[in-house]
Amino acid sequence: MRRRYSFHLDRAGRSVTVNVRSGWITETELLVDGKECAFHRVHGHGVYPLTLAARPPGEPALPLSVRLERTGSAEHPLACTVDLDGTVRPVPERVER
Repeated sequence: MRRRYSFHLDRAGRSVTVNVRSGWITETELLVDGKECAFHRVHGHGVYPLTLAARPPGEPALPLSVRLERTGSAEHPLACTVDLDGTVRPVPERVER
């Protein structure tokens, strides 16, 4: 069964979204301002911790990275943080309605 997770944060004039689709193949995409900036695909349920880095276009250049880790919780099995301007912040999980 495929599972989906989505994390989103608006910070420093940027919109950062991380989508994870796990199952037989796990795909993780990093979107900045709605544009795909990094993508990772692996067979199986993913290898964590996983870090994706991006240098989105635009001025000023604002490199960032996101890190996904397993939490050990069944309710929220993944946690996401973003390193933006040298500050690490949690990225909240979006809840599907």
